[in-house]
Amino acid sequence: NLEEERTRCHWCQLRSFSTHAEYPIAIVNNVDKSVLPSNFKFIEHSMLRKGVAAADEEFRTGCECGNDRDCQGRGCHCLQDMALDENAMETEEAAGAKITVYHTTGKRRDCLRGKVLESRQPIYECHASCACSDDCINRVVDRGRKIPLQIFKTNNGRGWGVRSSVPIQRGQYVDRYVGEILTSHAADQRRAESDVAQRKDVYLFALDKFSDPDSMDERLSGPPFEVDGEFYSGPTRFINHSCEPNLRSFARVGDHADKHIHDLALFAIEDIPAGIELTFDYVDGDETDLVEDSNDPNKIKDMARCLCGSGNCRGFLW
Repeated sequence: NLEEERTRCHWCQLRSFSTHAEYPIAIVNNVDKSVLPSNFKFIEHSMLRKGVAAADEEFRTGCECGNDRDCQGRGCHCLQDMALDENAMETEEAAGAKITVYHTTGKRRDCLRGKVLESRQPIYECHASCACSDDCINRVVDRGRKIPLQIFKTNNGRGWGVRSSVPIQRGQYVDRYVGEILTSHAADQRRAESDVAQRKDVYLFALDKFSDPDSMDERLSGPPFEVDGEFYSGPTRFINHSCEPNLRSFARVGDHADKHIHDLALFAIEDIPAGIELTFDYVDGDETDLVEDSNDPNKIKDMARCLCGSGNCRGFLW
């Protein structure tokens, strides 16, 4: 019936996004007649599956900053866990310096600072439980995507890709990678059930930034949860891998009690002209034993070849 048609319609799903009016997502195919997978559905926020839960309300906390400007320094509760050099911190605090990860003024306002882009450190933001307003400088990911995106069919055998119709600045937030958040056991089951396990790993990303076997929080001391974007996700599900990417994924934390289900937020690590394909490194530069394994005939048959075509391509994803 009509309602079922609307439920399956990818255009209808995208039009329901809260950002659709200002920052729409388009789907373009000028290469062939293929369409997006019929078993895929666009979602704006991750879905927590069996065995995964957000923190109870009693454990939720936010900053008590009465003025948005106060959310730029160490006094903001949301910034307490930032990994900053302590000696530098003393100097910065004495001078009343801003320690938020974002530029707060000028053309690069809301863009990540250069040192953060290079450090891969977690991003701590203010959120719904905070006293500050929605316009707080420390709510860039919290406010959502501010870039129109286009999902397009590539002409070099890499399937679908993503680009923007507007230029993107270095350090600018692009979007989150969302999907079904699964227990480690459920993720392994999906790998085992997948026709091509290597293909499945393209969509599964571990939420392991805060994993610590010595943590008092059992959600952080045990196997990390994983986010699966194969069947439910946003436009970032179609962003291709590159060994020389123009985006990088950062762990973003809102409420500190939800570190176990932190966001994977994608930021530009260079200025990106309009129309250029967006890419990120699926393994974030971790080469492990790729070169050695690729010379072993018993291992190479199970390795996933990389098709990024970049000058410094590692040859394999994993």
